[in-house]
Amino acid sequence: MPLYETVMIARQDISGAQAEGLIETFSTLIGEQGGSVTKNEYWGLKSLAYRMDKNRKGHYALMNIDAPAPAIAEMERQMRLNEDVLRYLTIRVEEHETEPSAMMKSRGSRDDRPRRDNDDRPRRDNSEDRPRRENNDAPAKASEGDKA
Repeated sequence: MPLYETVMIARQDISGAQAEGLIETFSTLIGEQGGSVTKNEYWGLKSLAYRMDKNRKGHYALMNIDAPAPAIAEMERQMRLNEDVLRYLTIRVEEHETEPSAMMKSRGSRDDRPRRDNDDRPRRDNSEDRPRRENNDAPAKASEGDKA
């Protein structure tokens, strides 16, 4: 059977549990049509690049599917009918990735990166580098009697 990847964006109004319920609904639909979902990933509530149907955020999810083409067509038809699904994209792939997707890797690897505001860069010591200006070096103010 052909292999597919589907990414779905659900409305921001629903909870995370309801978004995962949508994934399960579509997974059972694929199972009833003779296919199988090999991996589900819920990426969480993320900001959208632009507003879609008055939504600024959306629940993102990824599904790796092994199913015949009519099962994918039925799943996409159900996604179009469902009011909670804003957008979806299904592509055919040669093979599924067994490791977590890039979105899931980036979530876990943030702790491994060094801090950007760490204090390890050299800084100038203001007291030694800059010459001090003494009151004696200051230009004298012109007095009223010095007017020409």
